[in-house]
Amino acid sequence: MNFLAHIYLSHDDDEIKIGNFIADSIRGKKYMEYPPQIQRGILLHRNIDTFTDAHPTVRLSTKRLHANYSHYSGVIVDILYDHFLAKNWKNYSDIPLETYVDDFYHLLEDNYETLPLNVQRLLPHMIQDNWLLSYASIEGITKVLEGMNKRTQNRSRMNLAVVELQEFYDEFEAEFTSFFKELTEFSKQKLNELQKKTF
Repeated sequence: MNFLAHIYLSHDDDEIKIGNFIADSIRGKKYMEYPPQIQRGILLHRNIDTFTDAHPTVRLSTKRLHANYSHYSGVIVDILYDHFLAKNWKNYSDIPLETYVDDFYHLLEDNYETLPLNVQRLLPHMIQDNWLLSYASIEGITKVLEGMNKRTQNRSRMNLAVVELQEFYDEFEAEFTSFFKELTEFSKQKLNELQKKTF
């Protein structure tokens, strides 16, 4: 899953959100250098990724892209699923998406010193272009995929995946909706387990 989903699956705990958000920048046991609740967020993120990568519904989505995008298919699906979460946000939260993402940006700014260096560098761009809110539109997802393609020196051709998104829009959306219901339950259960664990 991509940024928005990980934040949402932190279940309104600020430190869990921070850990979940920075987790990809924390290697191995370096998570142990953080406060306990942020550690739990990092470990929750890792569990979410493991659950997602192995899930048959997600594999249906990635299989649709594999011929054109090879090992980048999973990254693309993560981004597409964030689009459907943002687009259908009212089904998942009573807080308007604009308010939710603004609050999250403020949370990151208030905890700037806690963030890994690469996340600190990323943050101004994320806020300026309002990545999390932009996921809700095809145009926004197009820009995200273009940015990801540039990071791979245009090798991934991820920017072209908007074609498949539009061609198989209903299929991707149905797969996301089915999967995300299971993922939400899984993340609640996993977070409960992590809260009982002593760090």
